[in-house]
Amino acid sequence: MVFKRFVEIGRVAFISFGPHAGKLVAIVDVIDQNRALVDGPCSGVRRQAMPFKCMQLTDFVLKFPHSARQKCVRLAWEKENINEKWAATRWAKKIEAREKKAKMTDFDRYKVMKAKKMRNRIIKHEMKKLQRMSSKKGKKPQKSEKPEKAEKVQKSAKVQKAQKAQK
Repeated sequence: MVFKRFVEIGRVAFISFGPHAGKLVAIVDVIDQNRALVDGPCSGVRRQAMPFKCMQLTDFVLKFPHSARQKCVRLAWEKENINEKWAATRWAKKIEAREKKAKMTDFDRYKVMKAKKMRNRIIKHEMKKLQRMSSKKGKKPQKSEKPEKAEKVQKSAKVQKAQKAQK
Protein backbone atom coordinates (compact mmCIF):
# COMPACT_ATOMS: atom_id res chain seq x y z
CA MET A 1 0.00 0.00 0.00
CA VAL A 2 1.35 3.41 -0.98
CA PHE A 3 0.77 6.25 1.46
CA LYS A 4 -0.11 9.67 0.06
CA ARG A 5 -0.73 11.64 3.25
CA PHE A 6 2.32 12.14 5.42
CA VAL A 7 2.78 13.83 8.78
CA GLU A 8 4.50 17.10 7.87
CA ILE A 9 4.60 20.74 8.93
CA GLY A 10 1.49 22.41 7.56
CA ARG A 11 -0.58 19.26 7.09
CA VAL A 12 -4.23 19.87 7.97
CA ALA A 13 -5.77 17.16 10.15
CA PHE A 14 -9.29 16.32 11.29
CA ILE A 15 -9.70 15.60 15.02
CA SER A 16 -11.73 12.40 15.25
CA PHE A 17 -12.24 12.14 19.02
CA GLY A 18 -11.52 14.00 22.22
CA PRO A 19 -12.63 17.40 23.47
CA HIS A 20 -12.13 19.03 20.06
CA ALA A 21 -13.68 16.25 17.97
CA GLY A 22 -14.91 17.32 14.54
CA LYS A 23 -12.56 20.31 14.16
CA LEU A 24 -9.66 20.96 11.81
CA VAL A 25 -6.11 21.73 12.92
CA ALA A 26 -2.78 22.33 11.23
CA ILE A 27 0.36 20.50 12.34
CA VAL A 28 2.87 23.16 13.42
CA ASP A 29 5.62 20.93 14.77
CA VAL A 30 6.27 17.23 15.42
CA ILE A 31 7.13 16.63 19.09
CA ASP A 32 7.90 12.92 18.96
CA GLN A 33 6.69 9.72 17.34
CA ASN A 34 3.27 9.91 19.02
CA ARG A 35 2.48 13.61 19.37
CA ALA A 36 2.45 16.82 17.36
CA LEU A 37 2.04 20.50 18.18
CA VAL A 38 -1.18 21.59 16.47
CA ASP A 39 -2.99 24.86 16.00
CA GLY A 40 -6.50 25.53 14.71
CA PRO A 41 -6.70 29.30 14.33
CA CYS A 42 -9.97 29.31 12.37
CA SER A 43 -11.62 26.34 14.07
CA GLY A 44 -11.26 27.39 17.70
CA VAL A 45 -8.54 24.94 18.74
CA ARG A 46 -5.75 26.58 20.72
CA ARG A 47 -2.12 25.61 20.17
CA GLN A 48 -1.46 22.38 22.06
CA ALA A 49 0.21 18.98 21.89
CA MET A 50 -2.06 16.31 20.48
CA PRO A 51 -1.53 12.57 19.89
CA PHE A 52 -1.61 11.29 16.31
CA LYS A 53 -4.22 8.74 17.36
CA CYS A 54 -6.76 11.55 17.70
CA MET A 55 -6.00 12.98 14.25
CA GLN A 56 -6.87 11.90 10.74
CA LEU A 57 -4.73 13.50 8.05
CA THR A 58 -6.45 15.32 5.18
CA ASP A 59 -5.22 16.10 1.66
CA PHE A 60 -4.64 19.78 2.48
CA VAL A 61 -1.16 21.14 3.18
CA LEU A 62 -0.40 24.72 4.23
CA LYS A 63 2.87 26.51 3.53
CA PHE A 64 4.38 28.07 6.65
CA PRO A 65 7.72 27.73 8.45
CA HIS A 66 8.58 25.29 11.22
CA SER A 67 7.04 26.32 14.61
CA ALA A 68 5.30 29.35 13.07
CA ARG A 69 3.25 31.72 15.21
CA GLN A 70 -0.52 31.60 15.24
CA LYS A 71 -0.77 34.73 13.07
CA CYS A 72 1.29 33.09 10.33
CA VAL A 73 -0.79 29.90 10.50
CA ARG A 74 -4.01 31.93 10.35
CA LEU A 75 -2.82 33.84 7.25
CA ALA A 76 -1.85 30.62 5.46
CA TRP A 77 -5.20 29.03 6.47
CA GLU A 78 -7.23 31.96 5.12
CA LYS A 79 -5.09 32.27 1.99
CA GLU A 80 -5.76 28.62 1.08
CA ASN A 81 -9.50 28.85 2.00
CA ILE A 82 -9.26 25.61 3.98
CA ASN A 83 -12.73 25.92 5.55
CA GLU A 84 -14.42 26.25 2.13
CA LYS A 85 -12.33 23.46 0.61
CA TRP A 86 -13.11 21.20 3.58
CA ALA A 87 -16.84 21.89 3.31
CA ALA A 88 -16.72 20.86 -0.36
CA THR A 89 -15.13 17.44 0.29
CA ARG A 90 -17.13 14.19 0.40
CA TRP A 91 -15.68 13.48 3.84
CA ALA A 92 -17.18 16.65 5.33
CA LYS A 93 -20.50 16.08 3.55
CA LYS A 94 -20.74 12.55 4.97
CA ILE A 95 -20.07 13.85 8.49
CA GLU A 96 -22.70 16.56 8.05
CA ALA A 97 -25.25 14.06 6.71
CA ARG A 98 -24.54 11.71 9.63
CA GLU A 99 -25.10 14.54 12.12
CA LYS A 100 -28.27 15.65 10.34
CA LYS A 101 -29.62 12.09 10.39
CA ALA A 102 -28.83 11.76 14.10
CA LYS A 103 -30.77 14.95 14.87
CA MET A 104 -33.91 13.76 13.05
CA THR A 105 -37.13 13.45 15.04
CA ASP A 106 -39.54 10.54 14.79
CA PHE A 107 -41.81 12.53 12.48
CA ASP A 108 -38.84 13.40 10.22
CA ARG A 109 -37.94 9.72 9.94
CA TYR A 110 -41.59 8.94 9.10
CA LYS A 111 -41.59 11.59 6.33
CA VAL A 112 -38.37 10.16 4.88
CA MET A 113 -39.85 6.66 4.91
CA LYS A 114 -42.97 7.84 3.04
CA ALA A 115 -40.88 9.76 0.51
CA LYS A 116 -38.72 6.69 -0.16
CA LYS A 117 -41.83 4.54 -0.64
CA MET A 118 -43.26 7.04 -3.10
CA ARG A 119 -39.97 7.29 -5.01
CA ASN A 120 -39.68 3.50 -5.24
CA ARG A 121 -43.29 3.21 -6.41
CA ILE A 122 -42.69 5.75 -9.19
CA ILE A 123 -39.47 4.00 -10.26
CA LYS A 124 -41.20 0.61 -10.28
CA HIS A 125 -44.08 2.00 -12.35
CA GLU A 126 -41.73 3.56 -14.92
CA MET A 127 -39.67 0.36 -15.14
CA LYS A 128 -42.82 -1.66 -15.82
CA LYS A 129 -43.75 0.80 -18.59
CA LEU A 130 -40.31 0.48 -20.18
CA GLN A 131 -40.40 -3.32 -19.92
CA ARG A 132 -43.83 -3.41 -21.59
CA MET A 133 -42.63 -1.08 -24.35
CA SER A 134 -39.51 -3.13 -25.00
CA SER A 135 -41.43 -6.42 -25.00
CA LYS A 136 -43.96 -5.00 -27.47
CA LYS A 137 -41.20 -3.69 -29.74
CA GLY A 138 -39.45 -7.04 -29.63
CA LYS A 139 -42.57 -9.06 -30.50
CA LYS A 140 -44.13 -6.83 -33.20
CA PRO A 141 -41.75 -7.50 -36.09
CA GLN A 142 -41.89 -11.27 -35.60
CA LYS A 143 -45.57 -11.91 -34.92
CA SER A 144 -47.29 -8.77 -36.18
CA GLU A 145 -46.67 -9.42 -39.91
CA LYS A 146 -48.06 -12.96 -40.01
CA PRO A 147 -51.09 -12.55 -37.73
CA GLU A 148 -52.17 -9.37 -39.52
CA LYS A 149 -52.17 -11.20 -42.86
CA ALA A 150 -54.00 -14.13 -41.32
CA GLU A 151 -56.52 -11.75 -39.72
CA LYS A 152 -57.06 -10.02 -43.07
CA VAL A 153 -57.66 -13.35 -44.75
CA GLN A 154 -60.12 -14.35 -41.99
CA LYS A 155 -61.89 -10.98 -42.17
CA SER A 156 -62.15 -11.16 -45.94
CA ALA A 157 -63.54 -14.71 -45.65
CA LYS A 158 -66.07 -13.54 -43.06
CA VAL A 159 -67.03 -10.59 -45.25
CA GLN A 160 -67.54 -12.90 -48.24
CA LYS A 161 -69.70 -15.26 -46.18
CA ALA A 162 -71.74 -12.35 -44.88
CA GLN A 163 -72.24 -11.02 -48.40
CA LYS A 164 -73.35 -14.47 -49.60
CA ALA A 165 -75.75 -14.73 -46.70
CA GLN A 166 -77.30 -11.36 -47.58
CA LYS A 167 -77.83 -12.39 -51.24
